[in-house]
Amino acid sequence: MDPASAGWALTVALFLPLLGAGILTIMPARLDREIRLAAVGITAVSFALVSLIALGFDYGDSGRLQFTTDVGWISAIDARYSIGIDGISLPLFFLTYLLTLLCAIYTTKILPSPGKPKAFLSLMLMLQTGMAGTFVAFDLILFFIFWELVLVPMFFMIGMWGGPRRDYASVKFFLYTLFGSVFMLVAFLAIYFQAGATTWNIQELSALAPFGSATFQTWAFLGIFLGFAIKVPMWPFHTWLPDAHTEAPTVGSVLLAGVLLKMGTYGFVRIALPILPEGAVRFAPLIGVLAVIGIVYGSLCCLAQTDVKRLIAFSSVGHMGFVMLGIAAMNEAGIQAALFGNIAHGVITGMLFFLAGSLHERYHTREIAEIGGGLLIKLPRYGVLLTFVAVASLGLPGLAGFWGEFTAMWAAISPGAGLMASYEGLYLTLVIFAAIGTVLTAGYFLWMLQRVNLGRPLEKWADEPLDDVMAIEWVSWTPLLLLILALGIFPRLIFGVQDAAVSQIIGFLGG
Repeated sequence: MDPASAGWALTVALFLPLLGAGILTIMPARLDREIRLAAVGITAVSFALVSLIALGFDYGDSGRLQFTTDVGWISAIDARYSIGIDGISLPLFFLTYLLTLLCAIYTTKILPSPGKPKAFLSLMLMLQTGMAGTFVAFDLILFFIFWELVLVPMFFMIGMWGGPRRDYASVKFFLYTLFGSVFMLVAFLAIYFQAGATTWNIQELSALAPFGSATFQTWAFLGIFLGFAIKVPMWPFHTWLPDAHTEAPTVGSVLLAGVLLKMGTYGFVRIALPILPEGAVRFAPLIGVLAVIGIVYGSLCCLAQTDVKRLIAFSSVGHMGFVMLGIAAMNEAGIQAALFGNIAHGVITGMLFFLAGSLHERYHTREIAEIGGGLLIKLPRYGVLLTFVAVASLGLPGLAGFWGEFTAMWAAISPGAGLMASYEGLYLTLVIFAAIGTVLTAGYFLWMLQRVNLGRPLEKWADEPLDDVMAIEWVSWTPLLLLILALGIFPRLIFGVQDAAVSQIIGFLGG
């Protein structure tokens, strides 16, 4: 597939899930199994097309936008349908389609209550198009539309199929992210007019930067910062996340952690840094401070959790803190670390939420004390998988979680974009506290494993017949387990794809 002439492939891959959602809605509700299989078929075809795009991608020129389409769309406001993919977008785009396929396979056997597979799977496919679109849109208006598209399906997935506090969690998620989006849209409008009111194209605006006064760069970056920081989420904008994760159905949590959170960090790298470089450098120390507070705070909160799923949710605050620390370093190694950390977190934490959901299916509780110990005796294969993924999340060398966190700390020791001269002491302090966060991360995961995996099963579970890992779970989980190992051993699978594209971003920062 020639990247220069196959822009249609990216458009088809992007909107096929949305078309699939429409197909599911017109299928009779009584065809329960057929609807589930249709969702698997739609996501499988979409993933196959994305795999062909990945195979046809020119990795020797990964900094160039490939599979492009750029046509007129809304002439009244100069908005264009402009999409493409480069070394930064490709891993996230691929991960979106892989995780959605695995979620569809998982729902053929396990669907949250109440059933209604038609509505649930239609929303999941709509969510897929929204998430994927943000990674390939190169027009600010188009980006914003895809960005907002994810709100509706995730709101209903939490609000209709979530836990006991689903109404509170869904409304909180919606209001927080909508609040940030308002400031982001105002910043986009300001950028458009400040740049000459001729284009919304991200690449063209990046080439024009820096534009406007230092005051403009500061205020515009602040608006974009609020929109993206809430989605990440960074401390102190994180409070919607534990509630949303805890109450969301398993598939919702997997996609929320695996892909949706990455939209915020991707937005920083793709839009905020190259278009507003002066504002980015000015905010970098603050981003670093908030990131490290999130790392330590998230770890301490994990130590206090009694619910397995809520513990995993708070761990995301800490892990995404490492991603933002890499961005705050404002150098090539830091951006590489942030983008690698995005993928590693998506794979590992997505897998952890799969495990937490299946644990609840068996025990009908997520409370650690009620589950008790003895998983390695009661469910030995499940216990081994939980151990493997947990140690990957705590950053064990040789597994995917290590490289993003280690490289982010290494990059922050010598920040770029002129920050070294003024903030050397601050960044060194941030690295020290981030390292303390890694110790705390190991502490809460090992403590969780000790309480759940070790010892003997509680008396009430000793004679209870519980299934170990089922066939459908092996099918859904094996790709993620293999990726956790492969990315740990061969980190160049991601680093190598991103090199040229990240160098361009650093070039916009003056690095």
